[in-house]
Amino acid sequence: MFDHIIPAPSSATAAPIPLHAVTPAGFTAWLEGQSAIHKAWIAANRFDAKRGTSLLLPDADGGAAMVVLGFEDDAQSVWDFAALVSLLPKGTYQFEKAVTANDILCERAMLGLYLGGYRFDRYRKIDAPQASFVRPDNAASNRAENTARGMALTRDLINVPANDMGPAELADAAQTLAGEFDATITTIVGDDLETQNYPSIYAVGKGSARAPRLIDLRWGDENAPRVTLVGKGVCFDTGGYDLKPASNMLLMKKDMGGAAQVLGLARMIMAAKLPVRLRVLIPAVENMVSGNAFRPSDIINTRKGVTVEVGNTDAEGRLVLSDALTEAASEDPEMLLDFATLTGAARVALGLGLPALFSNNDDLANALQNTGIDMGDPLWRLPLWEDYRPMLDSKVADTNNISSGAFGGAIIAALFLDRFAKGAKAWAHIDLMAWNPAGTPGRPEGGEAQGIRAAFKVISDRYGK
Repeated sequence: MFDHIIPAPSSATAAPIPLHAVTPAGFTAWLEGQSAIHKAWIAANRFDAKRGTSLLLPDADGGAAMVVLGFEDDAQSVWDFAALVSLLPKGTYQFEKAVTANDILCERAMLGLYLGGYRFDRYRKIDAPQASFVRPDNAASNRAENTARGMALTRDLINVPANDMGPAELADAAQTLAGEFDATITTIVGDDLETQNYPSIYAVGKGSARAPRLIDLRWGDENAPRVTLVGKGVCFDTGGYDLKPASNMLLMKKDMGGAAQVLGLARMIMAAKLPVRLRVLIPAVENMVSGNAFRPSDIINTRKGVTVEVGNTDAEGRLVLSDALTEAASEDPEMLLDFATLTGAARVALGLGLPALFSNNDDLANALQNTGIDMGDPLWRLPLWEDYRPMLDSKVADTNNISSGAFGGAIIAALFLDRFAKGAKAWAHIDLMAWNPAGTPGRPEGGEAQGIRAAFKVISDRYGK
């Protein structure tokens, strides 16, 4: 996957081609130090270091003397560096010291190079990048690689179609991750969900021929601060009897995007050996139409004992999350985060690239939002607006799973989940798209990791060594 990132070559091989990174503001000063030939070449190509642009400068023999990249020194510079991977011809390249000696810039640059080489090639051959890049031997590169591998895991899981990524296969992916980091994992499957009091997960998943399950991964010192991650694992969502239109069903392999986020984030946490007691809970189901599927107006129970009238079978994600959140909150974790591709309303409000953030804790919400913006992995807080809570009232059950009105859908869904997250010291819910509708450097069309870089940084800053 990341074989375009290589260790420093031996002294017996040709020296790598230097890579210079220059901001538009610093371009004039940098240009003063270049040779007359290179100044003329730069002028002839009208290169002015605009972000994401690059230019290969020749040597006296017509080969490559150096590369200059234009970038802006901000959080989005990750994607400026990602563009290099596909733009540069075959060769070995190495950042000059101004990049590698700057801890923040080096991490951004290396993350861009890693992600610029990401490709999903499980079902068809995709050529690897021609260019190779020397990996600096420093902590910044280690952090970048860890982040990239977590994001790649998330992307890969989302990109696999539902015929190869059902509840069992999602559990297998979690098992593989657990094995890599000596975590423990248990899975409750099928009818055992009902007998072990996960009735809401069972109700949603029993309509599929592929048995539902609850995946439960644990890692770290039992006495360390408890950090629990919950991810919506609806491996395919037809909408159930409130059937989606065909056009809305095309991307529903990504409805397990929340589960993919928490597995990618868990990988980052475990690889960094953060001193936390990590728990990951994933309710893995398919929402299908069958003689055994749940119906509109059914009343189902939950692990918390709260009865729910099913106003719409296409609001199934919050139902499976309710049982997982109840179990997560029962241990009173220091931090509880859930990720879910939950509502179209959040996309209408904020678009596809800005996940909605809800929280019962201002410190956690502010940390996630501010960190995300600083890192270029944005989240935007929406309110848990109490005045809307009565919109979930039911005449025959403790609550409905949808609103009695047509507006504020993302807030309504978060209010529903809030009821089941009681007990966690600090809880945040991230409602996200988990998909790039079009490709850009480092962010190809397909599954995407959203919010997990920000979440990892917050967890690391709060509980790290």
